[in-house]
Amino acid sequence: MFPGMRGMNPQKLKQMMKQMGIDIKEIEGVEEVIIRTTDREIVFRDADVTIMDARGVKTYQIAGTPEECPREEIPAADVQLVIEQTGVSEMEAKAALKEVKGDLAEAIMNLKK
Repeated sequence: MFPGMRGMNPQKLKQMMKQMGIDIKEIEGVEEVIIRTTDREIVFRDADVTIMDARGVKTYQIAGTPEECPREEIPAADVQLVIEQTGVSEMEAKAALKEVKGDLAEAIMNLKK
């Protein structure tokens, strides 16, 4: 946990941390942790999550095996708008939006050609 503290009695370490105003708790029953950015998702399916509260400042630590994948989520409202504007099926609307990386105007123009 802290450099140079190997072999220290865990009870003593806990007591020292309490004196410094640091509290550490593990979140039980975590099924999955997802970190979403604009272009990808990082998913931890076997995550262990710990919260360290140091005088009111909470820090979350995630330990596990990450799986990265590109984010290809298309909002249902965007799909519906393309369908309304072009009269195509839901599958065609989603495919058109994926092809242009979510650009509504370009998807509609491509389908109206």
